[in-house]
Amino acid sequence: MKREEVAAFWEANAEAWTQLSREGYDIYRDALNTPAFLAMLPPVEGLAGLDVGCGEGSNTRKVAEYGALMQAVDISPTFIRHAQEVEAREPLGIVYQMADAHELPFEDARFDFVTAFMSLMDMPHQDSVLREIARVLKPGGFLQFSILHPCFVPPYRKTLRDAEGRVTGATIAGYFDDSQGQVERWIFSAAPKERQEAFAPFVIPRFHRTLSWWVDAIVGAGLTITKFGEPSASEELAQAFPTVADTRVVGIFLHVQAVNARV
Repeated sequence: MKREEVAAFWEANAEAWTQLSREGYDIYRDALNTPAFLAMLPPVEGLAGLDVGCGEGSNTRKVAEYGALMQAVDISPTFIRHAQEVEAREPLGIVYQMADAHELPFEDARFDFVTAFMSLMDMPHQDSVLREIARVLKPGGFLQFSILHPCFVPPYRKTLRDAEGRVTGATIAGYFDDSQGQVERWIFSAAPKERQEAFAPFVIPRFHRTLSWWVDAIVGAGLTITKFGEPSASEELAQAFPTVADTRVVGIFLHVQAVNARV
């Protein structure tokens, strides 16, 4: 799938995604994934950061609230417009711009750190993106990103439940099948029926890679992996937000931290 096609899909998703996520229906993000990502993030106060694939800017704003000097890019003009509108109302000093992560519009060694929240797995040439991120990182700077877990959310996954609806496991298949834009259609399940019916389902092109592929691509970009994270809901969190209870049985997300090894 060409990069232009991927951009068109995300532009088509952007308005519905922004509205529904801001209404609180992206439960996995808000209850588990982003809090775990931020808990793993090193101190960033006073550091220059770049958020790659920022969407409407929710997570960028959270990192900026930690004192980072943030810039952010996304391929969708609608996402960038929504992010800029929030910045205009509630300024945090974030500079948003539309850009393709395969060709970042920044000079070499520009940033102390780079984040990418659940965006890299939706890009067709992740190895090229990782090299671009390494290019704009200062020596010793770090990248932290989250993706769907390659081992537990491959092209086919079916959650298994008992008679009471409790998650008991998952059936997975296609782990070794690289996908070149496998299209998935869904919408936030936490949204009530009338809100789901107000929008067309999201159309998400995925580019699945194995865990070993990701490790090789990260190392090949000149980065040294320093930490993995696999967020799982606590019993208390699963009781408060039953949507995320399946993460207590089988992982859904992988968080990776890596340092630019250049000197």
